[in-house]
Amino acid sequence: MSAQAVVARAGSGSSRTLALAILCAGQLMVILDGTIVNVALPSIQESLGFSPSNLGWVVNAYLIPFGGLLLLSGRVGDMVGRKRVFITGLIVFTLASLLCGLAQNPAMLLGARFVQGVGGAVTSSVTLAMVVTMFTEPKERARAIGVYSFVQSAGGTLGLLLGGVLTQAISWHWIFFVNVPIGVVAVFMAQRSLRAEEGTGRGKSTDAFGAVLITAALMLAVYTIVGAADHGFGSTHTLGFGLGTLVLLATFVVRQAKARHPLLPPRMFKFRNVSGALGTHTLMVSGIFSFQFLAVLYMQNVLGFDEVQTGFGVLPVSLLIGLMSLFLAPRLVARIGPRSVLLVALVLIAGGLGFLGQISADGAYLTDVFPATVPLGIGFGLAMPSLAGLAMSGATPQDSGLASGMFNTMQQVGSSLGLAVLSTLAASHAGTLLGDGAARSEALTGGYQLAFRVGSCFVLGALVVAAAVLRNPPRPGNGPAASAGTSRPADSDTASA
Repeated sequence: MSAQAVVARAGSGSSRTLALAILCAGQLMVILDGTIVNVALPSIQESLGFSPSNLGWVVNAYLIPFGGLLLLSGRVGDMVGRKRVFITGLIVFTLASLLCGLAQNPAMLLGARFVQGVGGAVTSSVTLAMVVTMFTEPKERARAIGVYSFVQSAGGTLGLLLGGVLTQAISWHWIFFVNVPIGVVAVFMAQRSLRAEEGTGRGKSTDAFGAVLITAALMLAVYTIVGAADHGFGSTHTLGFGLGTLVLLATFVVRQAKARHPLLPPRMFKFRNVSGALGTHTLMVSGIFSFQFLAVLYMQNVLGFDEVQTGFGVLPVSLLIGLMSLFLAPRLVARIGPRSVLLVALVLIAGGLGFLGQISADGAYLTDVFPATVPLGIGFGLAMPSLAGLAMSGATPQDSGLASGMFNTMQQVGSSLGLAVLSTLAASHAGTLLGDGAARSEALTGGYQLAFRVGSCFVLGALVVAAAVLRNPPRPGNGPAASAGTSRPADSDTASA
């Protein structure tokens, strides 16, 4: 079914606005749960008796299935219909959230978190594809992607605030229970308001072996990355599982080149805006994740903030992301193009992280942290809508679910990679400084400084990739649309989703 047909069936602008709100509500729940548990981990440990070595799996049990299933879920959405996949994911996520809140022991919580990650991946994988197929007019699409990007980028920092408030005001159980009424309403409204579309894969056989390969490879990759923080990047554990990941990925690539109906068609990588946006996204998220994780640790471990104070400390970033992605970014993208907006945004993000590289052990929030939240919030709020539009600009309507899954997969892989690399660097350098006789606060601060600087380098790498590879898609009417699966000129990725 063409994108125009989907829009025609979507009805009036008000019905599409309602549909966008439903999609973003589901996406917000998923994104929030990636970070909402972070500030509640000490309470969860005390309540359920987690050992220090196992506590990190409250986060990892969610990240591994979430990162591993995004690509497969996006392709399934293309084949069987994205509304069906979205609602299925919401139901699984909501039920798993209820089980998380009811958990009475570590095993029950970890099992429920794994299922929650499955539901989150299924829900998230098709959301962006549904947004771009509902809104095809350039200005409307830019605004819709801005709303989606706000949810994507601000959800993590909002999760830190909400997690701290709920944990202190009620209990950690409510960081999961809060999803249940929202999920029930979202499922009901999605069933009534989202327009169904026929999948493009009916009658075709699926590449089941390819699906098993890529799912196993992505799950193993996320497991290897998040485990590197504990085992070290040069350990036998990390190198062994990393080699296994590469073997699975190589086998998957060979399989896709030979399969009659590949899960990931090689044509997806012929378009420079798709490949370039995915690479830029991975590097950018790897860098900026250092703020969401390490700035929280700095505020709590060095500045002495509690959970609620920490949540309010990162709130300026969320507010600025909202202002940029909802109001300014769509106008700038329409006027000067997503590539130009993205380049400026990446400079701002790199500068913000570089500023955090100067924090001090006897510093204060207003002088050491707050000034960095301004360029970080503005930059990320401008970058995400630009990247989302560029990543989808090379996808045909038949492949938009896959492109959406790829975009979210790279965000998850980048976040996991950033967490593993930067937290390991911070801990290792802090340990060295402690061994040299530094005070605890000075050693911790030194580790955070190094991690922020390396995170800034990641973002500068993203800037290089974006400048070298990405191109502004031509405006409507400036060139012929390419047909599905046909190679286009390198500098003319058009928005055909």
